[in-house]
Amino acid sequence: MVGPVGTVPRRQLARQLKQLREQAGLTLEAAAGRLECSTSKLSRIETAQQFVDVHWVRGMLDLYDAGWCWNEVLDLARQAKARGWWRAYGLDDRGYVPLEAAASQVREFSITAVPGLLQTAEYARALFRSALVPISEERRERNLEVRMVRQHRLLAEEDPLTLSAIIDESVLRRPVGGKTVLRAQLEHLLMAAELDSVTLQVLPPGTGEHPGLDGNFILLSFADLGEPDMAYVEHVTGAVHIEKAEEVARCTLAFDRLRSAALSPADSVALLERAAARG
Repeated sequence: MVGPVGTVPRRQLARQLKQLREQAGLTLEAAAGRLECSTSKLSRIETAQQFVDVHWVRGMLDLYDAGWCWNEVLDLARQAKARGWWRAYGLDDRGYVPLEAAASQVREFSITAVPGLLQTAEYARALFRSALVPISEERRERNLEVRMVRQHRLLAEEDPLTLSAIIDESVLRRPVGGKTVLRAQLEHLLMAAELDSVTLQVLPPGTGEHPGLDGNFILLSFADLGEPDMAYVEHVTGAVHIEKAEEVARCTLAFDRLRSAALSPADSVALLERAAARG
């Protein structure tokens, strides 16, 4: 299986380089002096804020006397340098897409719209057109292609992605793109719910106060990559990655409570069928 590229390997590389420096008994200042670079540069490398090439990594491994993990760390450096598929669409390595591309599981709660991994092209296009900041038609179509490419992993045999999605019932009645587009979207959700990789639940209209009232959020898990879970929250002016363990734990608890409050997958499908039948 091809390993991840870009953001996640860069984070893994940064963490490992820091651990090797500390195991070698070198302070940040001492290591920077020996490597003939500034302390701030080395700090940025160790926090994945700055790219470091393979030649630099070799020098660091020599300094840290880390020959025992030479190949492993150099492989990480090469993966961190490799271009992800999203680069062809004008995206860099700093956003959500590279993180999802390396994840093994997505847990998503949405109170506003169908999650991107489950959207039809026309539904997604309508959402893109409603954005506050206007973009060109060409850029919208590129963004749409990215969304469609992301969905392929739900069907992949190699490096599959699993999705647990909880959708507020109001989403099923919101005519994004018009009634025809919404009807096609509901039918698409019914097909997606049959996939082994997808668990779909609906939060019923009778639910009172719940942990999702503050808005949408996503949890990403990375299986055996050694990356801790992280959360991702979009807002009206951008988005934020949440990495602090205690904050991610709160998001996980919120998702678990929402899952308990939501209809079962079978009952959710039944509700979807009724909504699709109403048109």
